[in-house]
Amino acid sequence: MSKLVECVPNFSEGRNKEVIDAIADAISNTEGCSLLDVDPGASTNRTVYTFVGSPEAVVEGALNAARTASPLIDMTKHSGEHPRTGAMDVCPFIPVQNTSMEDCVTCANLFAQRLSDDLHVPVYLYGEAARKESRRSLPAVRAGEYEALPEKLKKSEWAPDFGPATFVPSWGATVTGARKFLVAYNVNLLSTKEQAHRIALDIREQGRGKDQPGLLKKVQGMGWYLDEASLAQVSTNILDFELTPVHTVYEEICRFAKELSLPVVGSQIVGLIPLKAMLDCADFYMQKENLFIVEEEHKVRLVISKLGLDSLGPFVPKERIIEYMVDNTQENHLVSQPLQQFVRSVGARTAAPGGGSVSAAVAAMGAALGAMVGQMTYGKRQFESLDCTMRRLIPPFHQAMNDLLVMVDTDSSAFNSYMVGGVKCSCRGSYLPAGALWKCSLQVRPSGEEPFSCHSNTCIHSTGQKFGHTFSFNVFSLIS
Repeated sequence: MSKLVECVPNFSEGRNKEVIDAIADAISNTEGCSLLDVDPGASTNRTVYTFVGSPEAVVEGALNAARTASPLIDMTKHSGEHPRTGAMDVCPFIPVQNTSMEDCVTCANLFAQRLSDDLHVPVYLYGEAARKESRRSLPAVRAGEYEALPEKLKKSEWAPDFGPATFVPSWGATVTGARKFLVAYNVNLLSTKEQAHRIALDIREQGRGKDQPGLLKKVQGMGWYLDEASLAQVSTNILDFELTPVHTVYEEICRFAKELSLPVVGSQIVGLIPLKAMLDCADFYMQKENLFIVEEEHKVRLVISKLGLDSLGPFVPKERIIEYMVDNTQENHLVSQPLQQFVRSVGARTAAPGGGSVSAAVAAMGAALGAMVGQMTYGKRQFESLDCTMRRLIPPFHQAMNDLLVMVDTDSSAFNSYMVGGVKCSCRGSYLPAGALWKCSLQVRPSGEEPFSCHSNTCIHSTGQKFGHTFSFNVFSLIS
């Protein structure tokens, strides 16, 4: 699989469509870059761009965007609700696929060096790329915003990491760095800006200061008013959605809003969101309300409804969930091929796809049959007594089906990666993938009944118990 880094530059222009489109074109026309999302805001006067590509390509794409913006954005005339320090306010790099945080730190440093050389502007490093602990937090670097830069740049402790310690009125300064995936999430209130900000102070980690910390870890927040929507928002950045999930932010804001007798009227994702963040929300509401949902599409739909993500505009999953967007930029997977094409590719004069991919496909079909029987039993009046059993059994079959489908491509990719290394293992005179030959044993059963079993040999990278005692991969033989 190719290396992918995500880049999310924020530009201080959200009203002039010609400027917004020119920057988007600069990114789209960069070889190796795929522009996934453009999210402008009139009240914030800011546009968030999201694109992916190889580490080298995203650095070039960010530079092309900055070069395009330089003559088009004049910070001396800028105003908006969002904090900012420059025309290209912030430009983070985020690992997506086959890349590490260290790769993204390298991207940030290379980008900062080249940006400062090209445009002669001050550039700061933040997040995982920060060279000083005091600069790890973006709000700390951005403190005082653009208006404070002339005096700030005169202080030795705020000398930029790259570029001149000189105030450039039309540009300001740029902050770049490396970080985990950030979820930009806003909750809508029919309230004043001040009421929204009061709630933001209660929930954000920074709170009202060191003596009055907020409730939620790894959450930044502020309140503002959206003139174009005639409502206020508690605007948050969730820096670690696994530590503080999106639904936790929403539920806590709703709780504080209720105490103030303020109506919550939906919420908004700015930019893209990881699929896991959506599924974590779905799991929360499914458990809270004892709901039975197995299809990923339905879980996503549940979250859109519960959080009101379509309150300010359509929330189209294929355009807002990063995994769906990235898949659209990649070559077709084996599992996306029509059955006839897949069978013919197995029968072709190539070593991959081979037995591992076929075994995974057959095992996936076996799991699918189990799921089918459960789905045809569940919810029917004559089998109502089995509903609880089916609710317990269908999800493991369904998950096994999805996991095994992934292995169809994993096996082939592992073999191809191993062949690139050119190492030959002696096993009936053939090349082997970088892994092991395993016996896949799938068992799902209610207590006291005979198990359904599906056995096949497949090559995988890792093994582990799943779904308690119902699903496991067991070693059949290992060639090393």
